[in-house]
Amino acid sequence: MAQQVKKPNVVVIMADDLGYGDLSCNGNNTVSTPNVDRLANSGMRFTDAHAVAATSTPSRYSFLTGHYSWRRKDTGVAPGDAGMIIRPEQYTVADLFEDNGYATCAIGKWHLGLGNKTGEQNWNEKISPNLSDIGFGYSYIMAATADRVPCVYVENGKVANYDASAPIEVSYRKPFPGVPTGKDNPELLYNLKPSHGHDQAIVNGISRIGYMKGGGKALWKDEHIADSIVAHAIEFIKSHKDEPFFLYCATNDIHVPRFPNERFRGKSGMGYRGDAILQFDWSVGKLLDTLDELGLTENTLVVLTSDNGPVVDDGYKDRAVELLGDHRPWGPYRGSKYSNFEAGTRVPFIVSWPGKVGKGVSSALISQIDFLGTMAEMLGATLNAEQRKDSNGYLDSWLGKSEKGRDYIIESAGALSVSDGEWKYITPNNKQAYNAYTNVETGNCPSDQLYNLKQDIAEKNNLAGQYPDEVQRLKKVLQNEIEKH
Repeated sequence: MAQQVKKPNVVVIMADDLGYGDLSCNGNNTVSTPNVDRLANSGMRFTDAHAVAATSTPSRYSFLTGHYSWRRKDTGVAPGDAGMIIRPEQYTVADLFEDNGYATCAIGKWHLGLGNKTGEQNWNEKISPNLSDIGFGYSYIMAATADRVPCVYVENGKVANYDASAPIEVSYRKPFPGVPTGKDNPELLYNLKPSHGHDQAIVNGISRIGYMKGGGKALWKDEHIADSIVAHAIEFIKSHKDEPFFLYCATNDIHVPRFPNERFRGKSGMGYRGDAILQFDWSVGKLLDTLDELGLTENTLVVLTSDNGPVVDDGYKDRAVELLGDHRPWGPYRGSKYSNFEAGTRVPFIVSWPGKVGKGVSSALISQIDFLGTMAEMLGATLNAEQRKDSNGYLDSWLGKSEKGRDYIIESAGALSVSDGEWKYITPNNKQAYNAYTNVETGNCPSDQLYNLKQDIAEKNNLAGQYPDEVQRLKKVLQNEIEKH
C-alpha cells in the first residue's frame, strides 16, 4: 500500500505537559481548543494512547528512537547542559525519513542534550555533535526546557542571534559571581516568581534552574517563544513544499514557566496555564492553515500528542492551582506528570491524513514507542533488529482501519508498569508516594499494584491480593520485555 501512493509529508506536533483532559475534543468543556478539535474531526482520536514515560526526556527519547528509555540509566530528566543522549550512531526516526528522501527538521523544545559531554559545551561556538548528526537536516531548538538555562535558541548547533558582546557561560554546579539569582534578588522577578525551586538564573524577569551568564540579544523572551517556534516551522514547510518532509514541531506552551503572549493572557479565565493551552491551540491552527494554504493537507500525515501528562503547580506562582476551577487536566484518570498512575502517561493522540485515516474515535491500545516502526511500515522500509529495537508497526491501527492495537504497553515513572488495556500492573518500590511540591500522587508503593482499567479507570481499588494470577501473568510479560535486549 505504502509504495503505491506519493510519499506523504509527516508533521508531528509534540505538546509539552498537555493533559488528556486539557482538550475540548476529549470532553473538556472548561477551555476551548477549536484547532485541535478541527484536527481531531478530520482524523482519528485515540482514547488509550500512551507516552513511554511520565516525564519529558525519557518520553521523547523513546518516541524518536523506538528504544525504551528505561533500558538505559542516562535518560532521566536532563539538565540544560546535558550531553547528547541520542548518540550519532543510534538510529532515529529522522534517519528513517532522511534515508527515504525526506527533508527533516526539528523545531522547539529538545531536552535530549547537545555536545559530547554534560557541562562541557562551549555555547559561543558550534556545538558538536548536534541534531544534524542524528538525521535532522535543520534544527531550531531550545536546548532543554524554558525553566532551564541556557535561555537561547540553538540553530543547527549554533546559538541563534549570537551576541559576541555577551559571551555565554552555563553552570549547573555553582553561581557566577556578581550575577543576580532568583533566590538572592527576588525584586528582579517582574514576570514570574517561583513557588518551589526555580530560583537561580534570572532571564526576562523569571528565575530558572541552573546558572547562566551573558547571552545578550540571543536571550529569548518567554512571551514570544510560541511565535518563534511557529514561524520557523512554517518557514520550513514553505521551503520544502515541493518535496516530502518530516517536521518534528515540539511546542513549549504548557510547560513552566508559563508566560504566554499578551494576546492570550486573561482569555481562558484559568490563569497562565489555561492561557497557554489557548496559545498551543493557536499554534496548531497556524500549522494547519499553512498546510491548507499550500495545498499540502491531503498528502500530509499529522500526529498530535504530548510527551507526558499534566501538572498544575510545577514551580511557579502563576495561580494555576487557584484558578483551576472545574477544569481537570488529567481527565477521568488518576495521577499526573511524574506519576505511575494513568494520567502520567495516557496522553492526547490524534492522527489525521485526509482520505487515508478514518474519521472517528479509536480505543486501540497505542504507545509512542511505535512511531518509528509504524512510519517504517508506511514507507515500506526495512529496519534491522537494533534499529527497530522495541518499536513495532501498527499502521492499520494508527490509520483507524483496525481497533486492534498493542497487546500490551510498558510505561515508566517511578516504577515500571505494564497494561493490556484491561489490567494494569505497577511494580513495587520504596520511593515516595506523594510529592508535596507538585501535589502529585506518584503511584509508588512497596507492594504490587493491580488495577482493572475497564471497571476502575480511576485506579482506586488495588486488586493485587484478589487476582494473584493476573499479577503473575503481567509480571512475566514485563520480565520477558526486560530480558529481550
